[in-house]
Amino acid sequence: VQLQAFGGGLAQAGDSLRLSCAASGRTFDRTPMGWFRQAPGKEREFVAAINQSGSRKLYPDFVKGRFTISRDNAKNTVALQMNSLRPEDTAVYFCAGAVGTGPYTTSRMYDYWGQGTQVTVSS
Repeated sequence: VQLQAFGGGLAQAGDSLRLSCAASGRTFDRTPMGWFRQAPGKEREFVAAINQSGSRKLYPDFVKGRFTISRDNAKNTVALQMNSLRPEDTAVYFCAGAVGTGPYTTSRMYDYWGQGTQVTVSS
């Protein structure tokens, strides 16, 4: 499956951004999806995950209540709504797809990765 993420950009603390990821090449409704991020000098970390149908979602504590993952299987897209952004949310954000049912929180479970989109949050 091919993934393309877009929607990143510059924001101020407290602002909102919405990332989207378009998928092609595999039956999207059979693909659990996730978002990860990587800041300079840091390891890639889990941000959000959603199962095939969208009925189950997982988040790490540091984004709970601020970020929401969603998917539209009819449009082959997955989105990440990010509210109340903080400077520490600055990173390159990647969407990823897996084989199985999901949702998965570890990057090694994902087989397909988009190119990443930069999110920069200023204080």
